[in-house]
Parts: sequence; structure tokens; C-alpha cells
Amino acid sequence: MDVQLTLTGILDRAVDLFSDREIVTKRPDGSVHRYTYADAYARTCQLAHALDDLGVSEGGRVATVAVNHFRHLELYFAPPCSGRSIHMCNMRLPDAHFQYIVNDAEDEVLFVDPAFIEKVEANADAFETVERFVVLADEVPETSLDAVAYEDLIEGRPTEYDWPDLDEDAECGMCYTSGTTGKPKGVAYTHRGVYLHSLMCGHVDANGVSESDVVLPVVPMFHANGWGLPYAATLVGAKQVLPGVHTDPGSVAELIDEEAVTLSAAVPTIWLEMADYLDEHPEVDISNIDRLTVGGSAPPESLIRKYDERYDAPIIQGWGMTETTPLGTLSTLRTELRDRPKEEQYRYRAMAGLPVPGVEVRIRAEGEDEDVPRDGESMGELQVRGPWVVGEYHNRPEATRSGFTEDGFLRTGDIATMDEMGYVDVKDRTKDVIKSGGEWISSVELENELMAHEAVAEATVVAVDHEKWQERPLACVVLREGHDASEAALRDHLADRFPSWWLPDVVEFVDEIPRTSTGKFDKRTLRERYGDVVLEEGDV
Repeated sequence: MDVQLTLTGILDRAVDLFSDREIVTKRPDGSVHRYTYADAYARTCQLAHALDDLGVSEGGRVATVAVNHFRHLELYFAPPCSGRSIHMCNMRLPDAHFQYIVNDAEDEVLFVDPAFIEKVEANADAFETVERFVVLADEVPETSLDAVAYEDLIEGRPTEYDWPDLDEDAECGMCYTSGTTGKPKGVAYTHRGVYLHSLMCGHVDANGVSESDVVLPVVPMFHANGWGLPYAATLVGAKQVLPGVHTDPGSVAELIDEEAVTLSAAVPTIWLEMADYLDEHPEVDISNIDRLTVGGSAPPESLIRKYDERYDAPIIQGWGMTETTPLGTLSTLRTELRDRPKEEQYRYRAMAGLPVPGVEVRIRAEGEDEDVPRDGESMGELQVRGPWVVGEYHNRPEATRSGFTEDGFLRTGDIATMDEMGYVDVKDRTKDVIKSGGEWISSVELENELMAHEAVAEATVVAVDHEKWQERPLACVVLREGHDASEAALRDHLADRFPSWWLPDVVEFVDEIPRTSTGKFDKRTLRERYGDVVLEEGDV
């Protein structure tokens, strides 16, 4: 039957079959909020009525500046199910990028956590289309914003809603890439794409999300739909545990213990820190964990071993992008590998893994029309296609032309190999982006701002390994003749524009920067030169 695949179907199934399943949120003050899918449904209906009264247009977008909690989950459904769209904003972006994404998305209402009001206040005057602000709390704290509290907004409204018939190809949500080489790019998701992605997350050869699971998404819900877990968990009726602002290792470990979490997902930094916490707190028990999904950057093989041996909690690495909704590959073991030596198994588990069902992957060398050999050695650009891979960028025709092949594959910009069994191993990136703790840092923007300093003649920024954050920026600077500048002075200069976590941890003053044959800065040579530099936690 030609049934439309929409988020309304996901929501209706959860409340019809699993109305009494819990959704648990750890509040900022440490207390725990509990309610059921039935409760969430009633409040989602109230929110949909509120959006009507606020005058949010058909197809209009509402922005969220929020972490993982029950109110944000209600926003995951009320706008798209009522014919609008949710734009999940990354509040960690520099102000200029933050302003750009809100204006480019033409957000009409902005919902913000109290913790991020200052960020919104600092940029509100630059917002061109936002007409109302809603604080995701019981009451509005002192603020210059003309805002209403979320609870006041929905109070007294009907707890049922006549959901409209929707086209599955309609937009349901939007996230932005982090602007690694310029302005962030808008990625619009469709109901159909998110629905199919949610089904895939329940596949036994993917995340295997089941109604019997207790799901804890540590990854922020503003990162590509929280990696799809809030939608997938709702579809199957799984209990959800939302950490709010409490993503420190102790809080995460205790939630896993207290709520009997079976599946969680986060960047490697979280699991690195939690391993140290568990070593110091043996009374905390995470033995109920069945699997931990890691994304954002590759976890060290030593970390995979540690969670196997000490906690019997398998780590499964995933690869994906904002553009892939986001899951593209997972490092699950094929049957052929399960009898192989452990060393070989760990080598495969440290790869990006196999394409999940529904995603087509190929590796193409630049300018070639044929795939590179599947020998695990031949490298090329990783290109993907599938029903939840977006086909264009919002308002960016030039980015769409360069970002997709003529036959419809997304050009990921990652350099990878594939072996005869189909395992993808990401080797490098064509873009010189730095990924720190799962967040992106643009080397180009840092370089441009460094060279804006009166004492700097040339500057380039590369990634170096970090024991905690995986990668951190290292800057190489050539000073102008007759000028002087200290490392602290250059960091202060950058701090006027960028958040503190973007700032280079090390500034190397050099006589010259190596160049390629075309005159560009030779970052490969610099990465090789500083390849032995491994920063420790105390270096930051």
C-alpha cells in the first residue's frame, strides 16, 4: 500500500503500543523527571496547538537551542507532525555562524534552554525572522529577551490534536554542517528519510534498537537528530534516558547503572573519561550495557579492548555525517571474522565498518569513473547514496554542485579504503578540518584570523593528536620582520572571535611554512613534522 512514511506514524505507534513506557530526564539540579509516552503525547499535542496560536506558518521552521531532555523530545515531534520543521541549532558555533544558520533557515520561533539564554541574547538583534522566544523551563529567568516560559505556553491547551495528512517527502527537520571551509551548510531531512533511518537503526545488523532496550543518547540532540536515536527509540517504544546537561563521566555512568541502560551513544571522549571514572569508582556497575556506539571520530583500539575486558560492554564504531541523517557504516563483525584471532577482530572493529542496510558506498579516486579495487589498500574518496542521504544543500546551489556527483552520490570528502568484505577504513580527510571531542574546528578560519594580526605574516593550522580530545589545533606562525608576538597574545587575538575550545593549544613560531608545487601551504608535510606531538590533558 502507498502509505506515507511520516513522523506522525512513529509517534502514534509509541503511544498506541507503549503508552506506559518511561522517558527519564535528569534535570539541571540533579533531580529526575519521569513520565510516559502517553504523557509526552499529550504535551506534544498541546505544543502543536501553541505553534498554531503563535502563527508558525505551514512548512515554517522553529529553532531549538537545547540539550537532551523531555521538552526537546516533544519539539522533535510537534513541529514536524503539525506540518512544520524543527531546526536543531548547535550553540557551540561562533556567533557569526550561529546568526547565519538562524537567518538562513528563516526560523520563526526560537526555543532555548536557560543555560544558553546569554548566547541567544548576544545574537538576538541579528536574527531577521525570529518573532518569538520560548524558554524551555517552568519560568523565564531574568533576561533581555521578550520571552515566554514553555510551561506557560502549553498550559491549558487541548491534549489531542488533529494531525494533518503529510507528504512523506516534506521537510521534517534541519541541521547545519559546521562550516569547516566557509559558511555552514543547511541539511534538510524529510519524513521519509528519518522514518527509514529509524527502521534501519532497529536492524540487527545496525544498532538493533528494540522495545526491550533502555536507550541513553549522550550525543547532543542538536547533532544530526541525536544520531537518530530519539526517533528510533520512539518508533520501537524503548525506554529513553535523557541526561540533560549532565554528560560528565560520573553522571553518565550513574545513569547507566541506576536506569539499567542497555544502549548508549557518544563521541570517544565520553567513553575515555568514563573508563577513568569507573576505575576510580568500582561500586558503579554498567554490566547491563549491551553495546556502546561511538561516532564523531575513531575510538582508540585500546579503548575498545578496555571496555570488552573490564566491563563486557562492546564498543561499536559508526561513521556518518550530518548529510547522512547520520548513520552510514558500523563496525559490526561479519560471521567470517568471528573465528579469527582477537587481534584481527580488533583491527576490524577499529575501522569505520560495513555500510548499514540501505546505504550504498563506493570509493573513487579523483577524476576516475571506476571504483578503486576492494583490496583494503587502494585509497579514494568515500562516496555514499541512500534513502536518508540528502540530495542537496539548503540555499546553496554551488555547494550542491560540488558536493554531489552527476549520478547522485554524496562526496563525503573523506579518503578511505574498502576491502573484499566491504569494510570501509577512513584514512584521512580531503578537508583540513580538525575534529576535537566530536566537534569541528575550521583550520581555514583560524588561519585567516591569525594572519589578520599585525605581527603575523603567514599562518597555518593543523591537527595533532590529543589523549583526551582525539585532535587539537596546532598553529604554525611566521612573524613579520621587525614584529613580535607571544603565543598568549595570538590566543587572545583569536579569543575575540572564536570560542575557547577552538583556540590552538600550541603555537609554533617558524621561519617559513612549506608549500606545495601549486604554492599552497603543505599541511601534509606539517602533519608529518608534528606527527609525534601528542598533547596530554594538562596541555590544554
